[in-house]
Formats: sequence, structure tokens, C-alpha cells
Amino acid sequence: MTTLAANLFIQGITLRQLQIFETVVRLGGFTRAAEALNLTQPTVSMQIRKLSDTLQLPLIEQVAGRVHPTAAGREVYRTAVEVLGRISALGDYAAQTRGVVQGELRLAVITSAIYFMPRLLGAFVERHPQVVPQLAVNNRRNVLRRLRANEDDLLIMGQVPHELSVEAHPFIDNEIVVVAPPSHPLVPARRIPLARLAQEKFLVREPGSGTRKAAERVLEERGVTIRPYMELGSSEAIKQGVMAGLGVSVLSRRNIERELAGGTIAILDVEGFPITRRWYAVHLRGKELSLAARSFLEFILAESDSILAP
Repeated sequence: MTTLAANLFIQGITLRQLQIFETVVRLGGFTRAAEALNLTQPTVSMQIRKLSDTLQLPLIEQVAGRVHPTAAGREVYRTAVEVLGRISALGDYAAQTRGVVQGELRLAVITSAIYFMPRLLGAFVERHPQVVPQLAVNNRRNVLRRLRANEDDLLIMGQVPHELSVEAHPFIDNEIVVVAPPSHPLVPARRIPLARLAQEKFLVREPGSGTRKAAERVLEERGVTIRPYMELGSSEAIKQGVMAGLGVSVLSRRNIERELAGGTIAILDVEGFPITRRWYAVHLRGKELSLAARSFLEFILAESDSILAP
């Protein structure tokens, strides 16, 4: 039986307030929470203030420009996570009972994965039209930040972050190759030594990129060092630079399928390449996936190869 005080709290607190508060604490700020929830910052601030007034407790404090929960706020945050999790599980149960996969599906991918993820996501949504997808594309550093903050259902990346406690599900091959413009003099050569390759002008991704780290590891194992000629922020920029004759580079084969078919880029036959890795769907260990997220994970594990076949 609920007490009178509890009834007053129940009447004054809304699920939307708990959702907003949970998002503010998880993302560490009002602005980022407003962006994530598609609300204005004043609306977020007002709802947090109403929640604080109802409980008659200070819930938020700002330290060094970042929002932190007070002691009372931490207790409210734990309660909000539990309540929202139960509501989400109830929604999943109802949808599953009706045989309907629906709701929001939040995915974050590193930039290299943008060449194939829309095809997988499109095929999934065609099968489950009541799913509402959100796709965030970022470099590895920002994807890892999103992973730590638990902002997404699943993250797609080429290298598992071993510094975090995660579950990683490999679903397709990630073949990394050395590429050059078709007119490059090394295109007809076979078994090109890495020492010879190191003499070329290299276009590289930013430090921390999974593709760059994989290539550097192969070169370091053979005592070879390359000097970056240009550092570019995306695989697309590197691809365009290679086709323009600015230099050679290392890219995922899945990123250049159209260019290979059109003869606008070429793969060099280099010692130690291709490097075969895997693409992974990653989430924090212990995370309770929604029905939409579980269904998408099962879908890509079972059907990615056939959907992405050249």
C-alpha cells in the first residue's frame, strides 16, 4: 500500500521527467540531452526544475562546466534507470506478444562502415517497417565516447575496444587493402615489398583510426615505418585523394567496391596484405537490448553476407 507522501510524488513526477533527468545525467549536460531528446534546452531545464521541486531536493550541480548529480540526484538517477528499463521491457513484451518488432533503434558507426550499414539497415527496416532507426556516423574517438555514455543500442566498428567491458559480435569480414590510382606504376607489380611501399606518398586517417592502426601494426612487425604525406578525416576523403593521384593509402575493401568495378581505383599486391579483420556489433557488457536492437543484431549476424554480396 502506498503512503500519502508516495501518492503525492506519483502525481507530481512524470515518466518524461525521469527520462529527461536520466539523459542529462548520462550525457553530462543539458545541451547534449536536449539534442538527444529533440527538445529545447529551456524545456529540459524546466522539467529538471519541476522534478527537483516535486521532490524538494537539489538534484543537479555544475562542477568545472559539467553537470553532475547530487547525492539525492544519484538516487533519483538509479530509480529512473530502473523505472525506464521496466517500462521498456514491458513495451518489448507487449510488442513481442503481438509479434511486432517496433520502436527506436539507435546505431552508431565509425565512418568506414557507412559504405555498407545503410544497406543492412534498409533491408531490416523493410522487413520491420515500424522500427524507427537513428544512425550516427563518427570517427572512432567519438564512437567510443558514445559507447562509454551508453547513448546507442549498438555500435559498429572494426576493432573491439579492449579497454572497455563490452560484448562484441563479429558479423562480416573487413578486408584491408593497399590502394592506388589505376595509373600508378606499381599496379602491375606482384608481391611488392613493404620497404618499397614505404617510399610512396601515404594518405592516412587521423591517429586512432582502426584502419590506420591495423596497417601500422603490420608495418611495425616488419620493421617498416611510413611517413604520412597527408592526414585526412574520413575514408571518403582518402578515396578521393587516391583517385586524384595524391598518393596511396590503406582502405577497407568494402569501401571501394564501386570504384573497383568502375576501374577508378586499383588494389596493389603488397606483402602482408590484405589484412583480414572483422566488423563487430558492440555494446556494453550487461546492457539490456531492446527488442528492436536484439532483432537487428540477430538479423546482421544471420544475413549480412548474403545482403552485402557483390
